[in-house]
Amino acid sequence: MIRIFTPFGLVFALAATLSTPAFAQQKLVPAQSEIAFTSKQMGVPVDGKFKKFDAQVAFDPKKPEAAKIGFSIDLASASLGAPETEAELVKPEWFGTKLFPQATFASSAVKAAGPGKFEVAGKLTIKGASQDVLVPVVLAQTGGGGALTTTASGMFVIKRLDFRIGDGDWKDTSMVANDVQVRFKLVLSGVGAL
Repeated sequence: MIRIFTPFGLVFALAATLSTPAFAQQKLVPAQSEIAFTSKQMGVPVDGKFKKFDAQVAFDPKKPEAAKIGFSIDLASASLGAPETEAELVKPEWFGTKLFPQATFASSAVKAAGPGKFEVAGKLTIKGASQDVLVPVVLAQTGGGGALTTTASGMFVIKRLDFRIGDGDWKDTSMVANDVQVRFKLVLSGVGAL
């Protein structure tokens, strides 16, 4: 069956999509947001962060099951505070940013887990490898009226080898641990009141 959209039908579909007040104008505030990670090298924690990322959010706290949440992270923006280490991260053994410039996350389900708490299930894709992840999220809000600001924060752990991060000689988990802790603080405008 082939569907044909008339200009009127297309305008109607767009209007219906954009008219949902809870989803209108939700935007990430990058300057106040952060995505960070901690790995362990020979048992010593190594902290890093990503300088460039974006989020696409359609979220109504009163109807979390209807939410759509997506992230894209510029892997070449990884910062560990040491230029020589950062130069290694873009190489094929690690992030391989020439072939895989971005990591992405797309939600598949969101459910309430208590006051201001939610569980976001979805697919995380890094270096062409996808894994299901469950991300606990805590929301906090400040301000009021049209100036309401929402902060979504949380932490989850990934296995780096599931995404082929640290290939070759770096597969040895006694040198670099397989577990990597990912932490985030995302400041959003336009989210409805909890």
